[in-house]
Amino acid sequence: MVRLIIPNGLTNMSKNLIVSGTITCTPQELATFSEVVSEHIKLTRAEPGCIEFDIRQDTPGSCTFLIAERFTDRAAFESHTARTRASDWWGKTQHIPRDINITEE
Repeated sequence: MVRLIIPNGLTNMSKNLIVSGTITCTPQELATFSEVVSEHIKLTRAEPGCIEFDIRQDTPGSCTFLIAERFTDRAAFESHTARTRASDWWGKTQHIPRDINITEE
């Protein structure tokens, strides 16, 4: 399940789009998650419009990962989303619950 919180009125395309939240896998999913996350980070950081992108384990051994993303605008984020939906990352992790907040700054 992916839960997104997008405030009403989030439409100004000139502001940075900030994504924060968590992704929590089960202990059984941890190996698969760890296998694909590094490539996902590398590819995302190379995308036009990606200012910051980090996914890191909350604490050593934890199955919860903290997400911190910043894109130049909504268009860059939408391009990122489109790319990820066709990726190995999404194919292997789309079922893992995410709790995501999106804001503009």
